[in-house]
Amino acid sequence: MIDPRLITLRTFAACGTVAATAELTGYSPSAVSGQLRELQHSLGMTLLVKDGRGLRLTATGRHLVRRSDRLIAEWEEIRASSLSAGDQSPSHFGIGGFSTASSNLLAPLAAHLGSAHPETAVHVIEASPTRCFELLVAERIDLAVVVSMQGDVQVEDDPRFEKIDLLDDPLDVMVPSDHPVAELESVSLADLAGEDWIAAVPGSSYHAMFIAAFTAAGVTPTISHESVEWETSAALVGVGVGVSLLPRLVSLAGEDNVTRVRLSGTGRLSRKIIAAVRAGSRSSPLIRESLRHLKSTSQHILATRLGE
Repeated sequence: MIDPRLITLRTFAACGTVAATAELTGYSPSAVSGQLRELQHSLGMTLLVKDGRGLRLTATGRHLVRRSDRLIAEWEEIRASSLSAGDQSPSHFGIGGFSTASSNLLAPLAAHLGSAHPETAVHVIEASPTRCFELLVAERIDLAVVVSMQGDVQVEDDPRFEKIDLLDDPLDVMVPSDHPVAELESVSLADLAGEDWIAAVPGSSYHAMFIAAFTAAGVTPTISHESVEWETSAALVGVGVGVSLLPRLVSLAGEDNVTRVRLSGTGRLSRKIIAAVRAGSRSSPLIRESLRHLKSTSQHILATRLGE
């Protein structure tokens, strides 16, 4: 088994402060500090030094954390194969993801796992991509669903994680239900060049995606409103003050006077949604089952959501 104090050290390396480490691991700050002191003492190494009011890793500490990636991956493989050999499920299983994934993919998954594996305590954590990766390191969750290229971690280049492609989530157009294009099967950005647009706030990844789509279509949009949440965009569309883009994964159920229309032609966009797990853990029975369920649910949503 891996010394839990090493997991605490790795979590500290991922987030940078004792307070953040305590929040991620569920320990108190004093317990985190105690674990880090004990680990240094037991190893006979100086892993951390004071840095102003906080701590920072020494070169020795950074090296130990980096070299432990292989150790953790090996342990995850052993744990996964042991569970498979005995046809067992873990006592706890954590899943995390961004808001849309949590409501549309993780909630059904949690219900399925709770029914199929009552001996396993399943917990869901809604979190940003960056926090999801920190929670994986801290072993608070075992599987994360994130939008590829969001957050501070490039999964392909990080030996701590393994990624699994789940779906390419296309962006549709939201228009008021009495809009002239509401009855069309599809519409292009060029067809909507004269509309007032509701866009994500500048600096966000979705604002960059929005601008890239219009650049590809050779159209300059008129941005009349900015929003952070998809629900806000839908509400603004519903009252007739503009049109907006919306990922297929986001449901419009319950929204008044809003119709989803497929986006066609130049400028069509999608966001890649992936699952991430700790390196070595992918063959764990519950992770394999979860990935199958996530892919099945995703395919069903993509096939049926336009008919909401």
